[in-house]
Amino acid sequence: MTVLTLQDLSVKRGACPLIENVSLTLHPGECVGLLGPNGAGKTTLMRAALGLLAHDGTSSLAQMTSMERARACAWLPQAREIAWPVSVERLVRLGRLPHSGTKAEDTAAVADALAQMGLQAYAQRTATQLSGGEQARVLIARALAQDTPLMMADEPIAGLDPAAQIATMRVFSALAASGRTVLTSLHDLGLAARHCSRVIMLHQGGIVADGPPAEVMTPENLAQVFGILAHYEMTDRGPVFQTLDTLE
Repeated sequence: MTVLTLQDLSVKRGACPLIENVSLTLHPGECVGLLGPNGAGKTTLMRAALGLLAHDGTSSLAQMTSMERARACAWLPQAREIAWPVSVERLVRLGRLPHSGTKAEDTAAVADALAQMGLQAYAQRTATQLSGGEQARVLIARALAQDTPLMMADEPIAGLDPAAQIATMRVFSALAASGRTVLTSLHDLGLAARHCSRVIMLHQGGIVADGPPAEVMTPENLAQVFGILAHYEMTDRGPVFQTLDTLE
């Protein structure tokens, strides 16, 4: 069973390729980190996979109707904009719109999403009055409430404090452990090494490496893609990743 299949996916801006002939398959139970420097094509790849950008090649998600896609994949874009001064609970409940469940089922899903993000005490607060980091956690909760086989999140932990970053990645890895799939773009290579079961490294619109973190985050790949001298090792407390210097 697969939750997303891309075959020779390409995106161009005029004659300039942004993504070129990317093929990949995501399976249930994977927490996949999409890694790459700024401009590597991470956001473009995810938006094209969702059918939000014109592309060549095929995406199994883009071939769905909008309602089918909303039930198959929760999308958390990089832009975090809450336009209306509604309560946190009401905003998270918007994640239930693709479903036709009972009120009790919707209420339970919302309560579970709030609990996963540690937002129970915020339920009746006005979302627009929260801090930027708190608003980001509310939007993650809305995506969790959508309760889809696949979650795609574009830099979801950017701007969160360290504890919230770790907590969010633990939520994502727990989703994968429960049989769902997460595809998330990340700049924190240490959190990717610790919490992702698989990483896909992008560079200049193409996949450089795809596999378990230990096999992908090699000194050679990190030097080629990020221009850094870095070290990855497995310890008795789990994987440890350390950036040592830039290559100049």
